[in-house]
Amino acid sequence: MKKFLSRLLIVTVLLLGSLVYWKYFYTYSEGYRAGLLQKFSSRGTIFKTYEGEIILSSVQTTANMAIASEKFFFSVTKEDVARNIEKLQGEHVVVHYTEKNGRLPWNGDSPYLVDSVSVKR
Repeated sequence: MKKFLSRLLIVTVLLLGSLVYWKYFYTYSEGYRAGLLQKFSSRGTIFKTYEGEIILSSVQTTANMAIASEKFFFSVTKEDVARNIEKLQGEHVVVHYTEKNGRLPWNGDSPYLVDSVSVKR
């Protein structure tokens, strides 16, 4: 009986570990998004995180205004990337992101984690 219980415990721990890895650390998707960096801020009560918003536009006007747009909400965990993004507010940027299946409180409000940014040319 002890042998059975020890094997059951090992299998349970492995299954729970795999589930936690899949939910919070596995990269579901990654890619690039381009648009106008509208908002970027540091916020949070217990865990301060960097949160941003990009307007993804399908139609551009000459007045630097987005038409037929949607918003892309993202979080940033790296301090150096956050400093770069702060300098680019109001600019057209391209960000590289990874999407996780779930989010941890210290990683931000969004499942989209941005790890690099560049100015759109």
